[in-house]
Amino acid sequence: MFSVFIADTLLLTKSRLTISVVFSSLAGYLLAVPSPNMLHILMLAIGGYGLAGASNAYNQIIERDIDALMVRTRNRPIPAGRMTVSLAFGIATTLLVAGLVLLYALNPKTAMFGAISVFLYTCAYTPLKTRTPLSVFVGAIPGAIPFMLGWVSATGAFGIEPGVLFMIQFFWQFPHFWAIGWLMHEDYSRAGINMLPTGKPDRATALQIILYTLWTIAISIFPVFGLSGSLQLSMVAAVAVGIVGLIMLAYGFGVYQSQTTQAARKLMIVSIVYITSIQWIYVLDNFF
Repeated sequence: MFSVFIADTLLLTKSRLTISVVFSSLAGYLLAVPSPNMLHILMLAIGGYGLAGASNAYNQIIERDIDALMVRTRNRPIPAGRMTVSLAFGIATTLLVAGLVLLYALNPKTAMFGAISVFLYTCAYTPLKTRTPLSVFVGAIPGAIPFMLGWVSATGAFGIEPGVLFMIQFFWQFPHFWAIGWLMHEDYSRAGINMLPTGKPDRATALQIILYTLWTIAISIFPVFGLSGSLQLSMVAAVAVGIVGLIMLAYGFGVYQSQTTQAARKLMIVSIVYITSIQWIYVLDNFF
């Protein structure tokens, strides 16, 4: 039974997604420091997992009836009947409090931005998903906070450097989530969710995917021009970022040309590779 509880808790907190959020925070931290502090990394990782996991758990509590309608989500712990709402709420609240305490111990601004992220994800993005495709815009705000949160945790300040990190992940989320929305359009429609900007998987949506991918590439190479404070990017790293970006752009054009779920699936996967790759490129460039 305990192993089932652990497995369901991981599902409740969307552990794979949450770990990717933690990685973004750690990448932001590593960009801000000349030498890492392991205790700081541990506190940021656990605190970040707590807040991201709490957000996902609250999301599943609110959307439990919607989740029961979709093939992709009907086996989640609450709609499947393996976990009560009260237990899920207890887990989410425990993670939230623990995460805020750990991030506050790093500095108050880190806890503040973390709390803003949870609030926007739970109280704005989640209820808007069934009302308007603009939910993607709202959701992109808390989704972009982790990358900059790591920098703020290291410096205790918000400036152009974490602002650029925020914008990179903000713009990236549009092609990423529109690819998901395209891929899952039929399943989402059953639950009254529509994430696509035109309301359907068509050429106009694909065109917006391309445009936002271009914005993502532009902001990702921006630090090479020396206008982003102490956040720097060498020419070699900028070329690497540009190449990865052009690969993602090519898959965006693939969606535009074929307008198929297969093309959207490929773009979704490539978009994940993109954000992970550029974070690695930034970190490696910072230290080497």
